[in-house]
Amino acid sequence: MNQKQEQKSNGTIVEALPNAMFRVVLDGAESPMIAYLSGKMRKFKIKVLIGDKVEVLLDPYGGKGRITRRM
Repeated sequence: MNQKQEQKSNGTIVEALPNAMFRVVLDGAESPMIAYLSGKMRKFKIKVLIGDKVEVLLDPYGGKGRITRRM
């Protein structure tokens, strides 16, 4: 069986972009990355604001991340 390796990281929202996308600075990183809200966060209308601490599920190919939890 082929199991995916889920790599999670914590970060801080620094900028809000259109279409529920955000710039997130990960802990221990200097440059921001783009992340989008997960489907459950959209479904239950969980608000994410600038300065919030979030958990990001990183894409294994180095693209965008997915925000899965607000802390």
